[in-house]
Amino acid sequence: MIHIPDFANATPVQILFCILSVITLATAFLTIYSRNPIHSAIYLVICFFSIAGHYLLLNAQFLAIVHVIVYSGAIMILFLFTVMLMNLNKENEVYKPRVTRLGAIVLFCLMCLVLIAVFINSKPIPDGSYEVTGEDFQSIKVLGKVLLNEYMVPFEFASVLLLVAMIGAVLLSKKEKLQK
Repeated sequence: MIHIPDFANATPVQILFCILSVITLATAFLTIYSRNPIHSAIYLVICFFSIAGHYLLLNAQFLAIVHVIVYSGAIMILFLFTVMLMNLNKENEVYKPRVTRLGAIVLFCLMCLVLIAVFINSKPIPDGSYEVTGEDFQSIKVLGKVLLNEYMVPFEFASVLLLVAMIGAVLLSKKEKLQK
């Protein structure tokens, strides 16, 4: 049996969730489809902000603020500097073939269909009650323990990956300047 949500009786939180979801999907698609790398970076920042809105809807204010600071701030600045150093917006640049863009559109539509099917077929908890463990995951102390104990290795891998990407971008731009 297919469960279709009733939007006539939707709460403001559900309406805001739908609006943020549309913004997230649209800007993610525009990030991939845009020809101008600067426009792609701006669409990605908007996507990051809408994801932070989802965190706020889940009552995770700390994660929302950290997400905005880390992703929308630091990483997007890194991306923009990389784009500027490599001068990717050349007028004589060969753009992606139509087949690649068509493939991106097809994959985007398939992903949207899968997400819509998951959303439609999801079943809410019948009595509306959730299992409560008593642990406060909003606490920065608990979040720090989880992040630096259980997820220490992925956390460090991500930081090393970002450092290598930044060094690689600088080396590529210097090599290009030396060849001119």
